Amino acid sequence: MSALLDRVAGAPITWGVCEVPDWGFQLDAERVLREIAQIGLHATELGPEGFLPVDAPRLRELLSARELRLVGGFVPAVLHEAGILDEQLARMSASADLLSAGGADVLVLAASTGEHGYEGSAELDDDAWRALVRGIDRVIELAGERGLTVALHPHVGTVIERPVHIERLLETSSVSLCLDTGHLVVGGADPVEIARAARQRVAHVHLKDASADLADQVRNGDVGYREAVRRAMYRPLGAGDLDIGEFVREVERAGYDGWYVLEQDTVLNARPGPGDGPIRDAAASLAYLDRVVKEVNARATG
Repeated sequence: MSALLDRVAGAPITWGVCEVPDWGFQLDAERVLREIAQIGLHATELGPEGFLPVDAPRLRELLSARELRLVGGFVPAVLHEAGILDEQLARMSASADLLSAGGADVLVLAASTGEHGYEGSAELDDDAWRALVRGIDRVIELAGERGLTVALHPHVGTVIERPVHIERLLETSSVSLCLDTGHLVVGGADPVEIARAARQRVAHVHLKDASADLADQVRNGDVGYREAVRRAMYRPLGAGDLDIGEFVREVERAGYDGWYVLEQDTVLNARPGPGDGPIRDAAASLAYLDRVVKEVNARATG
C-alpha cells in the first residue's frame, strides 16, 4: 500500500461546490484548486458542469498551473426513461468529450431519478430497470470510444441507492462501480461488505466518513439529505463512525489500483477564512490515510 497516497485526489464537493441548485455558498475554482494542491494532492475530479472550463485547452492550462491532473467527473443522467434517453446521451457525450480531453480516466455515472437534488428516491419496475441497463450500456459504449471507464455510483436520491439495488445491478449489468463509503452507509449498506461483493468490479472510490446517526435519520426520512449534510453528516476520515481503514484494506486486497477521491460533502454558509473550513478537514483526512498506510505497512513487515 506504499503507493496508495499517490492515488489520492481531491473533489470540489469537499469545498461545497455542488450541482444542486441553492446548495450553499459556492467557492471559485481558483481557490478550490489552490487548496487541493496546498494540502499535497496532485489530482482532482471535475466538479459540476461549469465549475471548471468546458474548453479543454483552458481546462488543462488551469489544472497544470497547480500541477494537478484530472482523474474523473461525476455526471448524473436519467437513463430509465426512453423518451429523453437521446437527450441524456448527448449530454453524456459532451461530458465524456471534456473528461477525455482533460486527461481523465473515469466517468462517474449516477442514475438520476430526474428530480433536482437528492431528497427523494424512486423504485423502478421491471421494464424501467431493463431500460436503465440498456441506457447504462449506451453510456459504457460512448465512454469507451473516448478511452474512459464508466463507474456507476450508488448514490442517495437516485434509482440505485440501497443494497438491493446494488445487488440487482451486479446481477443484470456488467458496469463497474464507484464505491462511495458515505452514500453506501446512508443507503443502508456496509461498505466493506459491498467491496467484497463487487470485488472485481470496483473502478473508482470516493472516501467519506459519516455520522451513523444522521445517516440513519436520512434513510428513515426523518431528516432531508441536504440538511443532514449541512449538519456535518460527513466527517473527516477517522472522525466518523465508519471503518475506513478496513474498507481501504479490503479494496486493496482485491487488487484495486485506481483513485481514492477525498469527498467530504459540505454545505457552506459563507466564504471560509484563509486556511479555514474545507482545507482543514481535507488535510485531516489525508493525514488519516497516511496513518492507515503506515499501520498496514508496519504489520506487513513486522
